[in-house]
Amino acid sequence: QVQLVESGGGLVQAGGSLRLSCAASVNLYTMGWFRQAPGKEREFVASIRWHGGTDYADSVKGRFTISRNNPDLVYLQMSSLKPQDTAVYFCAAGGAMATTLPGQFDYWGQGTQVSVSS
Repeated sequence: QVQLVESGGGLVQAGGSLRLSCAASVNLYTMGWFRQAPGKEREFVASIRWHGGTDYADSVKGRFTISRNNPDLVYLQMSSLKPQDTAVYFCAAGGAMATTLPGQFDYWGQGTQVSVSS
């Protein structure tokens, strides 16, 4: 059974930084991050493919960086955080067809809370 374990969430002031980590029990082609704020739908944040290709949501471009040093370990470096970045952040993994839509990802972590105070 595939397991994804996130870590690194917490409380930070606006303008601060956090780094999220996700460890997978198997190597999958695409790994990504999504987030869900209270009362809102889950939304795409960033994804990275096996060969290193990346996608970012417009709302985080230039502030967040996704990286994958090992095939089964992915990071999300978040800088210049804003209160509107407050959400539960989920790690997700899928095959070669997974890009930016939640339905394209097969496996999900339990989520880690990120809270940004103003």
